[in-house]
Amino acid sequence: MSKFKISYPSGATPIDPDELKDLIPDYISTMGELNQLEQSNIADGFVWAGKQDFDDVLSVTFVLKLHENMFKQVWKWAGKTRKSNKNIGVMKENIMTDLAILIGNTKFWIENKTFSHDEIAARFHHRLVQIHVFPNGNGRHARLMTDLLLQKLGKNKFTWGTLGAHTPLEVEGKTRSDYVAALKKADKDDFVDLIKFVKS
Repeated sequence: MSKFKISYPSGATPIDPDELKDLIPDYISTMGELNQLEQSNIADGFVWAGKQDFDDVLSVTFVLKLHENMFKQVWKWAGKTRKSNKNIGVMKENIMTDLAILIGNTKFWIENKTFSHDEIAARFHHRLVQIHVFPNGNGRHARLMTDLLLQKLGKNKFTWGTLGAHTPLEVEGKTRSDYVAALKKADKDDFVDLIKFVKS
């Protein structure tokens, strides 16, 4: 594999050297090539997700399989929980337990109408990002998971700050900084800005 410098937008999780060794293609030499390859694989993940039974969305198996199908052409660890602690996320040994708790809580919120559908989806998304299940790709995975949850609930998917946006959510810019700021407020159980952002 060619050596290349990885640059990260704000709030992104750095990839450990050991994780970088699990890059499947050996021709990648720039961050742009990596992003393009990942985006192509993510499109395949969308196709896979569209063929699944949405009754299974809220399951640990589905969470892992979706990530696998989004990144399996790029990373050997696609669909596998991270083996190291990061600058964000729960301790690695708590990932599966916390993920199961999130799924159980989300089912409870839906069954008991604890929150509006928008707030349920925003809370689900925030906690999934916060757990940080995988070595990388957590934000993109959590956004697709959230859109699939909304589809299961019979609701339109979120727009994720793209209405009139000048920069994509995945790169440095106002859209991303607003998103990261809203997630940080949600860390303090204030979901107002996150709900506003995901629908903007």
